[in-house]
Amino acid sequence: MSGSAGVRARLAVWFGVAMLAVGAGPAEAPPPGMQRVPGGAYTPFYPVKGEQPTQVAPFYLDMLPVTNAQMLEFVRDEPAWRRSQVSPLLADAAYLSHWAGDLELGADAPPDAPATFVSWFAADAWCRHAGKRLPTEAEWELAASPPVEDEAARAETERRILAFYARPRGTLPRVGSTPPNAYGVRDLHGVIWEWVEDFNASFAASDARSDRDRELENICGGGALGAADTRRYATFMRIAFRSSLQASYALHHLGFRCARDLP
Repeated sequence: MSGSAGVRARLAVWFGVAMLAVGAGPAEAPPPGMQRVPGGAYTPFYPVKGEQPTQVAPFYLDMLPVTNAQMLEFVRDEPAWRRSQVSPLLADAAYLSHWAGDLELGADAPPDAPATFVSWFAADAWCRHAGKRLPTEAEWELAASPPVEDEAARAETERRILAFYARPRGTLPRVGSTPPNAYGVRDLHGVIWEWVEDFNASFAASDARSDRDRELENICGGGALGAADTRRYATFMRIAFRSSLQASYALHHLGFRCARDLP
């Protein structure tokens, strides 16, 4: 190769490297009120034999659950989602039943407490109204279980979850009442249950007792046999709760937060 040709070749390589560096650039800052979750491999609590873990792309997730105050702003903007006007197909009779009125929160719904008594349809509509979406189960579970947390942090998370399970019904704590996890996200455990996009995807739709061709892995104590880790009682309770839901349900301890794809 001649000298001039070699110089041109080196310049081309340097130019390509420079363009890659420009393209990489610094990571874009998360939208206000959200944190970036790096994604990764997610193994469902009930893995399907022979299937590989689900690969989850990085995404943004709200740092906090949606509050009553934010839900009130939404129903002001969207009258079809007010308590007296919502379709019974989209929310059952308990929808926003703890509010004092269509546009009044009242003592039982503090503005900084999580928005609950909200159906999946209403949660999905709120997120879309905000330019976001509900997180998938895989995204939510990844965000709720940072791999860098040590054993002490995991034990504290387990304690908080079990205390939540034992807590009697009452006024919910304000959002942000739990410390941030390794991703900077709060209240994923110990405050409320949360809707996810595919809330009913974890369990088989039919009861194995009514299907002679299925293994007895989905009922009673046998339900633990197909679990990825039979020691994860708190996770089992969460998955079992999700599987019991219908999209129109509105429950006292069930709220939501939103996610968003990275650019």
